[in-house]
Amino acid sequence: MGVNLSVDLGKGLKLQNPVLTASGTFGYGYEYDDFIDVDSLGGIIVKGTTLKPRQGNAYPRLAETPQGIINAVGLQNKGVDYFCEHINPKLLKYQHTNVIVNVSGSSVDDYVATAARIAQLDNIPAIELNISCPNVKEGGMGFGTSCDMAAKVVSAVRAVYHKHLMVKLTPNVTSIADIAKAVEEAGADSVSLINTLLGMAIDAEKRKPVISTVTGGLSGPAVKPIALRMVWQVAKVVNIPVVGLGGICSATDAVEFLLAGASAVQIGTANFIDPTISIQVVDGIARYLDRHGMNSVNELVGGLII
Repeated sequence: MGVNLSVDLGKGLKLQNPVLTASGTFGYGYEYDDFIDVDSLGGIIVKGTTLKPRQGNAYPRLAETPQGIINAVGLQNKGVDYFCEHINPKLLKYQHTNVIVNVSGSSVDDYVATAARIAQLDNIPAIELNISCPNVKEGGMGFGTSCDMAAKVVSAVRAVYHKHLMVKLTPNVTSIADIAKAVEEAGADSVSLINTLLGMAIDAEKRKPVISTVTGGLSGPAVKPIALRMVWQVAKVVNIPVVGLGGICSATDAVEFLLAGASAVQIGTANFIDPTISIQVVDGIARYLDRHGMNSVNELVGGLII
């Protein structure tokens, strides 16, 4: 198959194929080296990174549901300095995939300081600004549910971060298209959506919530129809690339997101089920293009016939 899978998301972020792994589901990438050739992916988005170390939420913080999982990990990480000094050196071996850092914070100043620190790393071509995490008490989703707040944090980070700035959007809003337009106007180079939907699980016998925070973020196959709808809505109103995610478990799922208007996709929860799924999706997209007589994956983007 001689199809062209490369995607250019602009501002220096060129992918050898449109498949990335979603933050929080793929560790720092090298944990999957025993299962796949990580360097053959379009990109890996490492777990959420904050200015200071975070212990995350109390256990239990994960619950299985029939069509997905609810998590309330709470951005557990050792902070940006630890990432730069101890984790990033291990990522220098990847020469073909893009390593993208998911950045979160409890205040605008936190976001700015973390982004500025990551900007110093030559091997990191982009950050994914997480204004959509539902599992932290301060910051996170609070910045992503208001057009004004979303624009404020993106504009502040844009002032100090001059590489590709991807902004991750929450589905827990009335109009995700309005939020997308606001962050585009504030300087985002692309948007990724959706993050998890706020949900909960109850243990009927104990009459108690399953997870310590009562509610958490639902991901997995159950959210895919909602994610597809939101990607389609956002792609119609913004002029920057859209990266789609939410319940992608196969190449067919990925193709659907591309048809809805996504230029690239992220695979999340499915990594827990099959650590080789991302490579399978890359190969499956190539076969789809070949089967339909297409030469480039870009021919798929926004190709939905209505």
